[in-house]
Amino acid sequence: MTVAVVQFGGSNCDRDAVRALDHLGVDAERVWHEDGLPADPDGIVLPGGFSYGDYLRAGAMAARAPIMEEVRDAADDGVPVIGICNGAQIGSESGLTPGAFTTNASARFQCEPVRLRVERADTPWTAAYDEGDVIEVPIAHGEGRFEISEAAHADLVADDRVLFRYCDADGNVTDAANPNGSTDNVAGVLGERETVAVLMPHPERATFPDLGRGTDGAGILRAFA
Repeated sequence: MTVAVVQFGGSNCDRDAVRALDHLGVDAERVWHEDGLPADPDGIVLPGGFSYGDYLRAGAMAARAPIMEEVRDAADDGVPVIGICNGAQIGSESGLTPGAFTTNASARFQCEPVRLRVERADTPWTAAYDEGDVIEVPIAHGEGRFEISEAAHADLVADDRVLFRYCDADGNVTDAANPNGSTDNVAGVLGERETVAVLMPHPERATFPDLGRGTDGAGILRAFA
């Protein structure tokens, strides 16, 4: 299986994503956005970083790169696509998933471990977990607050498309456990297909046991294995 990790100007987690996937036995390669996707990719990662310096809005410029039309077409064909951190911003800006990510409630960059509650275990991204499991994965963002209109949020919940919520160690979804002020503590959502997802935390940074961050994030990336 070959997974394309799309690199934009300013991406800085593309190598991390490739290394994490390689560690899990998944063949992955970085793809410069101007070169387009390889033929018939088996999966696509939109990695973290600061594409185009986060000018305008985080992810807004990358979302309009020609390669994103290819990514949307691939997603429509059922190719697994995940956006991580800046990749989540790109995914939402390009219409792959609903809602938007904006400035943290703290108005500062936050880099810290957070806990996530698995809201669904019947998707490719969460098949390694049980519903209600609490996992620890780090965040590193300044614009990670998930925002969505009241009506769209009601649809998101009704359609069971919330993938992860920020929670405490016991799985309680509380304001205190919400690091950035996201609506309904949402940390990750699904697109119209369950093969498309975005999340702000970095699973690739919680994949290698020797990094001291645990390996809770590996289960998310095993969707490509």
